[in-house]
Amino acid sequence: MNLFDLCIKRPVLASVLSLVVVLLGLIGYQRLSIREYPKIDEPIVSVSTNYKGASPEVIESQITKTLEDSLSGIEGVSLITSNSRSERSDITVTFKITKDPDVGAAEVRDKVARVRARLPEAADEPVIAKVEADSSPVMWFALTSEKHTALELSDAVNRLIKPRLLVLPGAADLRIFGERKTSMRINIEPTKLAAYRLTPLDVENAIRAQNLEIPAGRIESRLREFNVLAQTDLQTPEEFGAIQISQANGYPIRIRDVATVKVAAAEERGFQRFMGKTAVGFGIIRQATGNPLELSKAARAELPKIEESLPKGMKIELNYDSSVFISESIRAVFSTIGEAVLLVAIVIFFFLRSFRATLIPLLTIPVSLTGAFFIMYAFGFTINTLTLLAMVLAVGLVVDDAIVVLENIHRHMEDGMGRIQAALVGTREIGFAVVAMTLSLVAVFAPLAFATGRTGRLFIEFALALAGAVLVSGFVALTLSPMMCSLLLRHETKHNAVYNFIERGFDAFTNAYQRLLRVALDNRFVVVLIMLVVAGAAGVLFKMTKTELAPLEDRGVIFGFVSAPEGSNSDYLVKYVQQIEGIYQKLPETNVYGGNGGFPNVADGTALLRLKDWNQRTRSQAEVAKDLIPKFQALPGVQAFPTQPASLGASPRAKPIEFVILASVPYEQMQGFVQRMQAEMNKNPGFQNVDTDLRMNTPELRVRVNRDKALDMGANVDAVGRTLESTLGGRLVTRFKQDGEQYDVIVQVARDGRDTPERISEIYVRNRGGDMVPLSNLVSVREGVSPRGIAHFQRVRAATVNANIAPGYTQGEALAYMNEAAKRVLPANVQTDLSGQAREFRDSSSDIYFVFLLALGFIYLVLAAQFESFVDPFVIMLTVPLSMTGALLALQFTGNTLNIYSQIGLITLVGLITKHGILLVEFSNQLRDQGRSIHDAVVEAAVLRLRPILMTTGAMVLGAIPLARAVGAGAESRQVIGWVIVGGMTLGTLLTLFVVPTAYTLFARENRGAREREVARAEQLAHHPQPVAGE
Repeated sequence: MNLFDLCIKRPVLASVLSLVVVLLGLIGYQRLSIREYPKIDEPIVSVSTNYKGASPEVIESQITKTLEDSLSGIEGVSLITSNSRSERSDITVTFKITKDPDVGAAEVRDKVARVRARLPEAADEPVIAKVEADSSPVMWFALTSEKHTALELSDAVNRLIKPRLLVLPGAADLRIFGERKTSMRINIEPTKLAAYRLTPLDVENAIRAQNLEIPAGRIESRLREFNVLAQTDLQTPEEFGAIQISQANGYPIRIRDVATVKVAAAEERGFQRFMGKTAVGFGIIRQATGNPLELSKAARAELPKIEESLPKGMKIELNYDSSVFISESIRAVFSTIGEAVLLVAIVIFFFLRSFRATLIPLLTIPVSLTGAFFIMYAFGFTINTLTLLAMVLAVGLVVDDAIVVLENIHRHMEDGMGRIQAALVGTREIGFAVVAMTLSLVAVFAPLAFATGRTGRLFIEFALALAGAVLVSGFVALTLSPMMCSLLLRHETKHNAVYNFIERGFDAFTNAYQRLLRVALDNRFVVVLIMLVVAGAAGVLFKMTKTELAPLEDRGVIFGFVSAPEGSNSDYLVKYVQQIEGIYQKLPETNVYGGNGGFPNVADGTALLRLKDWNQRTRSQAEVAKDLIPKFQALPGVQAFPTQPASLGASPRAKPIEFVILASVPYEQMQGFVQRMQAEMNKNPGFQNVDTDLRMNTPELRVRVNRDKALDMGANVDAVGRTLESTLGGRLVTRFKQDGEQYDVIVQVARDGRDTPERISEIYVRNRGGDMVPLSNLVSVREGVSPRGIAHFQRVRAATVNANIAPGYTQGEALAYMNEAAKRVLPANVQTDLSGQAREFRDSSSDIYFVFLLALGFIYLVLAAQFESFVDPFVIMLTVPLSMTGALLALQFTGNTLNIYSQIGLITLVGLITKHGILLVEFSNQLRDQGRSIHDAVVEAAVLRLRPILMTTGAMVLGAIPLARAVGAGAESRQVIGWVIVGGMTLGTLLTLFVVPTAYTLFARENRGAREREVARAEQLAHHPQPVAGE
């Protein structure tokens, strides 16, 4: 007795088995975390080093190269990129997805520590973080107040907000925009210093000598002890101003005599605006593998508590939260599951026209979906848009097996069998086909384990979630469904008029199909020709369909990126950000807007627009962005363009095309290569906002010391350099304490004393004789330009040409054009590569073909093992290219592309369409075992299986319709999978009903069962050996 028979005979056991599955599923569901995507984030570790006053060339040679050489030896690194810009080195180490982020970060720390002594002494300690150097916040806030200064707002963010947000789960850093760091500014006046025969170095030395905090020990008596606090540090501008530098004619010269002293911002190179007002912004950066939903939930819970501790009048405003899209998208998928269940119920009821019969397959939906949640939990998966998409498709899939079992049992009851007998006979007949269909669908997803990188991880979670639901549904279909059939189904002798009308329609349809099938089998050449044409069309459509990494989703936000000419300051930039705010204000879709400037460079700004909720606006995000393009381009004096954030967790700053040019040549020559590529791209209207990270137009003053003159005048070259650093760059001399916090003491010439190149002539140095020598006598000043930043890609000097793509133009077309252009205009010794989304697209494209072929191979081998035949699986799988044609036609007609979501749908389709072929071939084989001819067996099997095939197709297609017609957050990605299933299953099923029977008559073996009969005879002889003659 097998398990299936036992469940029919013991209904309570069958119920308990399903209830155990549901119970385990509910436990798993409670413990699953929620994310936007599976854990597809590659571990990223960044190393950031500040070196005050250093040019990009100095940063590259003294810091970046030293660190890169050390980091290159780490195991598991897939990519090292770096950017050496003014005063800062950023190195990003990307590991393979299998690398543990903590292990990677520890190895990076070790490598950096080994070479720390080789970095410049004045450089800050390298900061190592498990996040990309230029990563964007997942949440943006603005701290506003009508009565507090920017200095006070910044101080509140640093002291009261930052410490409490950085302890939240998944938080890596808090980036502050428009920050005004508190500092003690010693603004020296070079002419007064020279009059007193003093230099900036004298001022620095005096401050260091008199601003100290030294532990003084304790006094111990016989019975008591006292800690001694030496209050040698300075805390107020008055105290710093009173520091004595030297004496002149018996009178003390104090700092206030040669400088103004005040508490002010350390620098004012950035700004933040919110709803047209000045503010201080802060954004939470998540760890590379952090969960944005959990982080957002924790931040929203913590911020009201933080707001209570802020000074009265300060208010925290939410500018943008990326998790809103995620939660809305997940909520939309849950509602889609409900719609799919309803449509599947309608299909089943239409075919069966009985509430009792409809209930049986519908019960498999909750059991299978909850069971799948336990499998997801066991594998360490999460509830995300991909696994929930799998659940939506599973709604139409999991009822298939139960429908097939139910229909077969129902057919036997209509032929006069009792309920229990029909259940036993019907389940035994169909059991093998159900197991074969379940295993074949699971086998499709086995090769996905070989998929690599982030896209491979996406496939795996989707595939195993769907396979888990199908496995559970196969189990339920052979345990719970037969038992319920034996209890609930009744043989109705009389039916109502509606039932009879629909039944007559089915009978007429079945008879028409039988006649058409006989015609097809009499004209097999025509059927084969049609099959070849349709299959060939799949290849043509595959070439015609446009390709991209992922469809652009409506995330309810637009980022306006503004780049001012190199050398511009924040005062220049803020005027244009205000103009963009004016544009945003007039849009009917505007909810909240804000802007900031100074990151990642002082001439770069961002104007953020958060749109109203999806159901409160008539235009999509893409339509609003398209409307903004000409308005942004009309802004004179800056380069501005609206950008829509990409899918798969990409940074909003990332563009879909990032083409990297690598060459170990001077940057002047590299600029020529970049200009050639930009010229080629500008010829193609498919590219928008063509730009490059190589900017050779940053103005600089090159100060060259005349060493002979310096020697003649007794001046020290080191003193010249340090004097320039102090007066122009600003030297961090010591720190002072205020309200329990430490702040910088900075010596520098006031801003109005260093506003023109001629001001350098007002600076003096002291020679060995004590005389003051003007710098203009020792140095020559020449204006020039330098690169804004020096990029390395895999440790080689590189420049990236990036661009947005015009609507209707895809990544596949763009990259093909770029590769052709590179061959035409770049020398042979120049290498090219891809970065960002383009790199991901290239890697995933090559991966998918391999996975698709493996899927076909696996399913063929599984079917061959089950059918004990190499011919039957071939007949079954002839339907695969036919369904591909239907899927690609659906993509063409709906204007969709071949992307990661449609590729997932295509692989799923392989398993879905073979289910019909399995039913037809298995029943044909059973009928032939009963003595039917090949022709009669295949016709009878096709007619008998027509109704369950139509029911399962109807359930799958209507179950996918809510996906195909999805609206709201994340609808674009859901639509693609939906249309692939709808198109592929519709055309594939239609042709399967004729192609599989035709192929079966052509390829089926005439002597089916001959070997089985021979094996049976051999076994019988083995158990009863005949005596040999003569013994």
